[in-house]
Amino acid sequence: MPEQIPFNLVSPFEPTGDQPKAIQQLLEGLQAKERHQTLLGATGTGKTFTMANIVAQVQRPTLVLAHNKTLAAQLCSEFQSFFPENAVSYFVSYYDYYQPEAYMPATDTYIEKDANINDEIAKFRHAATHNLLTRRDVLIVASVSCIYGLGNVEDYEALAVTVKRGDPIQRDKFLRRLTDIQYKRSGIEFRQGMVHVLGDTVEVFPPGGDTVIRIEMPFDEVEVVQEVDSFTGELIRELPEFTIFPASHNVTSQEKIAQACSRIIADMEIREKELLDAGEIVKAERIRTRTEYDIEMLKETGYCTGIENYVHYLNDAPPGSPPSTLIDYFPQDFLCFIDESHISIPQIGGMYEGNRSRKQTLVEYGFRLPSAHDNRPLTFPEFEQRVSQAVYVSATPGKYEYEHTPKNRIVEQIIRPTGLLDPKVEVKPSKHQIDDMTEEISVALKRKERVLITTLTKKSAEELTQFLTDRHYKVRYLHSDVETMERIEILRQLRTGEIDILVGINLLREGLDLPEVSFIAIVGADKQGFLRSRDALIQTIGRAARNLHGHVTLYGDKMTEAMEQAISETERRRSIQQAYNEKHGITPKSIEKAVHDIAEEGKKLELRRPKRDHGKIPADERRRLIEELEQQMELAAQNLEFEKAADLRDEIELLRRER
Repeated sequence: MPEQIPFNLVSPFEPTGDQPKAIQQLLEGLQAKERHQTLLGATGTGKTFTMANIVAQVQRPTLVLAHNKTLAAQLCSEFQSFFPENAVSYFVSYYDYYQPEAYMPATDTYIEKDANINDEIAKFRHAATHNLLTRRDVLIVASVSCIYGLGNVEDYEALAVTVKRGDPIQRDKFLRRLTDIQYKRSGIEFRQGMVHVLGDTVEVFPPGGDTVIRIEMPFDEVEVVQEVDSFTGELIRELPEFTIFPASHNVTSQEKIAQACSRIIADMEIREKELLDAGEIVKAERIRTRTEYDIEMLKETGYCTGIENYVHYLNDAPPGSPPSTLIDYFPQDFLCFIDESHISIPQIGGMYEGNRSRKQTLVEYGFRLPSAHDNRPLTFPEFEQRVSQAVYVSATPGKYEYEHTPKNRIVEQIIRPTGLLDPKVEVKPSKHQIDDMTEEISVALKRKERVLITTLTKKSAEELTQFLTDRHYKVRYLHSDVETMERIEILRQLRTGEIDILVGINLLREGLDLPEVSFIAIVGADKQGFLRSRDALIQTIGRAARNLHGHVTLYGDKMTEAMEQAISETERRRSIQQAYNEKHGITPKSIEKAVHDIAEEGKKLELRRPKRDHGKIPADERRRLIEELEQQMELAAQNLEFEKAADLRDEIELLRRER
């Protein structure tokens, strides 16, 4: 039975502005069993705080969906600061690099699956599922990768091993059970998913944690269950019992593997006959050879490369069945928030078809059985069936949200706690845009504020950056070709004033919190396309909504429908905000956010543990510690956690000097 711990919201602030009204309206909708609700929240109005208040009120396990890893990390950090006593977890794709299995018939080229797994993110994923199965006060912030197959939750839970003080247990049988659920014996290193044995003492390193569980079992009885530091071996706490979940989500029992192998062989023979009857001898030989090898590995080790392609056999499910995903680990009454829903919902809807076309080629040419099609993401209707109540959160809700949400359940949150208004927006011709832009830049720099300029192409971003550099402005460009670590450094420099101007493309829309920015120039505002749509323009305009002097110039030679709608919506929100300020006597003020606060947003992604005393770490463990800290540093860098990455870098350098 999951542990009953209440969500406890910790914040020095109370809901202000129209937050109380938004919270109340959304709670009423949840109590009325409304399936769809939308929180239309302007940038900087505290939408995350509103979500946190709702979670604290309803006391239900919660899934927060984000459309990319960076936004998910920022949200996770914010929720962890709101719920420091509860289980707030991070669940995103654990691939740093992923090349899916594929075949290109035109050139007869087969590409094997190749992937580089980020162990730190894998740890967070295991921590998320562990929390979901052991407690109720769980909030998971996930990217849309959570709709991909994860492994059967019933098998994952059924194969968990619980050790309790006083229980009779035979060491070798215990070790065999751990081996069956994919734990490996430690060799030179000891890390997550491994077991270390010394006499009657067994140490298990759970895949979702940073600490080790030590079990002492003299005379075939569990005498001691302890949580200890993985590096120093120091005792952290005594435990009455502990549940050890499998080291892999794709795990199943030997009985199910035996049954699955029989079904796989039968289907392989059917497919082989189909190919032979069609005169495809090479393809028939290929499917037999590859399938027999996989079966042999499954029988010997309980695992094979590409085990996910046999998921419906292992789950004893009919062909075409939906995959088991993270959502299946949640109880039925969970609550779902979809952040930046105008992007996240289309992402969820578009994943299935691309996956299917690639798999069809593999099946057709004898590389995989038709069962490979069951290794897939959920279709959008399947996703909808699994979510009983959803709240869509966006400054610019999309077509789906408006079509499915009753009008009285579209809740607006327009007022900012700081009293800041949406920025002023004006349109100017492109003919003299550079001269006008430099004048605006000079005004901003005199106030020691920053500038964002958005262009339509990488080339134009680079050329404009060079032009401004030649005129002695401190400027950098930012686009997808810039390496992750360099992007982090550029954004840090913008906030600290080492650079004053940032030129970019679509990377400047969602998720950037830069209160120093007072002027935004949108070049080519009258061009048609995604980057200059109504929603994209509103999102870009919103980047200037955190500064008292925020204003935006759209450079273009005609007024497009998208520009007109974006300006109209911005003015509508601005008038609401201004009226509220006048009624309540509020004087707007810029958001003041120290640069180190960005580190605060990210630092709790690391599982909580005491500050490390390097003097107690054995010399032979330092190399492993350095490698783990380097992984954490890279993850922090990917998630725009400037100060956390720097702190980890400093600790790594200190450890290297002390070796």
